[in-house]
Amino acid sequence: MLLIFAVAVAPFVLAWVAYLFWEPERHMNHGELIEPHQLPVAPLARLDGRPFRLDEHRGKWVLIHADSGACAESCRKQLYYMRQVRLALGANRDRVERVWLLTDDRRPATEIATLYDGVDLVSAAGSALVAALPAVRDPSDHVYLVDPLGNLMLRFPKDPDPKRILKDLQRLLKVSRIG
Repeated sequence: MLLIFAVAVAPFVLAWVAYLFWEPERHMNHGELIEPHQLPVAPLARLDGRPFRLDEHRGKWVLIHADSGACAESCRKQLYYMRQVRLALGANRDRVERVWLLTDDRRPATEIATLYDGVDLVSAAGSALVAALPAVRDPSDHVYLVDPLGNLMLRFPKDPDPKRILKDLQRLLKVSRIG
């Protein structure tokens, strides 16, 4: 009789102990969730002279990096991660676009632009779009994620783990019915 009682009560006791003494992981995502807000869609220009508006990518997820055209080592690393994560998405890669907002008037070197072919190179020095990117210190420290409705929603840390960025994007693309 005691054995039956112990088997019946054990799950409740274990649940109570786990509730009191076990703290689960606070969050599953690598990127920092931001209070979602619409980014400005003021017209800008690509480096080749064609007009650019962020709402061109409406319906797709957009990875944004804002940095100087000089593109230091940290800039190259983040652009590399953006490219590799998009490629690693496989069949879902067409659901994700990449944008590099140039925060000054310097043009990136030709070899850099060639290396990251497919990224929209946008001249955005002093624009409201760059000003709307929340950062502790500098927007160039982060890679940002914009949802298919144009809401800024996620910011990845300065030295992100590309595998965890990929995992975040895979999770979002799996549950997203748009984009």
